[in-house]
Amino acid sequence: MKLRERVRYWFDRTMDRGTPALIGWLGLLSAGMIILVAGLTWLFARDDAYAGMAEQDHSWWRLLWINLMRAMDPGAVAGDSGGVVFLGLMLLISLGGIFIMSSLIGVLTTGLENRIFELRKGRSRLVEHGHTVLLGWSDQVFTMAAELVKANQSAGRSCVVILADRDKVQMEDEIRGRLGDTGRTRVICRSGSPLNRSDLDLVSLDTAKSVIVVSPQGDTPDIDVIKALLLLNNREWPHGRPHVVAAVQDSENLAAARLAGGPDALIVDADDIAVRLVVQSHRQSGLSTVCTDLLDFAGNEIYMRPEPALVGSTYGEALAAFELGSLIGLLGPGGKVRLNPPMDTRVEEGDELILIAEDDLLIRRAETPVPPVREAMVAGRDVPDAPDRTLLLGWNSRAPRIIDLLDRLVEPGSVVDVATPHPPEGGLGDGLATLRIGYKRCDPTSRRALETLDLGSYNNVVVMADDTLDPRRADDRTLVTLLHLRDLGERLGNPYAIVSEMNDETNRDVAQVTRADDFIVSSKLISLLLTQLAENRHLNAVFTRLFDPAGSEIHLKPARHYVLPGAEANFATVIASASGRGETAIGYRVRRRSDEAPHYGVVLNPRKDEPLVFAEDDSVIVLAEN
Repeated sequence: MKLRERVRYWFDRTMDRGTPALIGWLGLLSAGMIILVAGLTWLFARDDAYAGMAEQDHSWWRLLWINLMRAMDPGAVAGDSGGVVFLGLMLLISLGGIFIMSSLIGVLTTGLENRIFELRKGRSRLVEHGHTVLLGWSDQVFTMAAELVKANQSAGRSCVVILADRDKVQMEDEIRGRLGDTGRTRVICRSGSPLNRSDLDLVSLDTAKSVIVVSPQGDTPDIDVIKALLLLNNREWPHGRPHVVAAVQDSENLAAARLAGGPDALIVDADDIAVRLVVQSHRQSGLSTVCTDLLDFAGNEIYMRPEPALVGSTYGEALAAFELGSLIGLLGPGGKVRLNPPMDTRVEEGDELILIAEDDLLIRRAETPVPPVREAMVAGRDVPDAPDRTLLLGWNSRAPRIIDLLDRLVEPGSVVDVATPHPPEGGLGDGLATLRIGYKRCDPTSRRALETLDLGSYNNVVVMADDTLDPRRADDRTLVTLLHLRDLGERLGNPYAIVSEMNDETNRDVAQVTRADDFIVSSKLISLLLTQLAENRHLNAVFTRLFDPAGSEIHLKPARHYVLPGAEANFATVIASASGRGETAIGYRVRRRSDEAPHYGVVLNPRKDEPLVFAEDDSVIVLAEN
């Protein structure tokens, strides 16, 4: 290769380095031109250059300064005087200065625009500490970010960082449009793939407080979740590993996700929770609202705190010990959670109380326990549930598990009829022990088809979301079905309760006109649960027990089983009546306010002295084994 080609190649490589290299070359060109012209001036026009200056200023450095000023300010040449050589040299350096300065301005402008463009691409490395990172993008991001903003309202400045394979500006616009003002919490977006190890370095994972792996939209979201968990588990953590939480949409992938995430990651089975909520809600409407209130940061939350003064007391005595705050269980020194333990269980040294409260600062002991109104209490046990008839409108991947769980929970003789346009693949209810299963051909959106189903013979109707359609389109079909069901139900005297799955929480507000008894928005509940676990991983044991049908669960039972309808009482009366049944009362639901957003008649953690008068169809919210 010729020397000229080598030099040209070397020059091209330096130019590839961008704006700094261009500025460097312009600087060298400026210095060379100034030195050259200053040398020529020193040789041929020194007297003209120093005209009018003191003797001590006749130096080489002074001459360099004069030429530098001419290069930077071409207008100064208009005031020069002297011989032709001097004026020609000054004109030459002024013209060179114009070329160099204009080129420098262009280079700086282009470099600045490129830098701004790079920043807007979201590829700059983050420098934060104690922040929460969301890896991935879906509609769940808006719920999670909003909850984190609420959680940090009482704290100082906080930060939520989102890393997703999307345009940074687009993400920020959507976040701003859905969340509005985030107060002291900054929501920062970075463009990059959560499945790329180098992109993970953009969000300062090493100094993060917690990491939430978001399930992406698509047919196989669990694959991306598992890959992200593998990358996090195989990463070195010089400052300690942050809390890692994630959810899988298919229960079959739970074991693989837990293996990928390692022993410290918390993995939630979203499919299993959705199934349990549908099954439990179909017989006790309002359950999803109770769960939402417990899981979000805007209402009541679950706290754990020691109470040395109650050591030695029984659990039943401790239930009435708080003026504000509802006791639901005990946390042992080894992390063992006991929700709604037997009433004679003693609070031992080292136990922490598990309470529901709006804020941990609002938990307050009562100086004197509020006395219950004994004459308003109802004695006795619940009447055993009678067999019921359930209509399952629609079909999706969760339906077989819903039927299987119903088979284990309902009374013998209960019936479930499945109504779909085509018989489900794989058959219906093979090996069921308790349920009798049937099939009826029906398009759930067709009023004429619904009228053929003998709706008046059912106690419960469950409307399943069609997971073969776009989530928004599926919700639109559900809304049409609910409108038909409600109108037909009113004509029949409202013999059945309606529980419906919804994909989008915003559609729940629209669907209130249908006056369905409950809406299960499992994606929102999973988002709330993941956010709670990201803020406090110790709640995992509590929520695991709370959603486990083998132990004490949340139930909405008729208030008439606890307090005489129409009798004046208080919530201390409800607590005393429930404790006599071995149950823990945490709130109530007023049926006449069940259509009023945002709580739909649900009141959790009321004051113990709050006066109450229950109607016949009101409910008490309790923790109970059945």
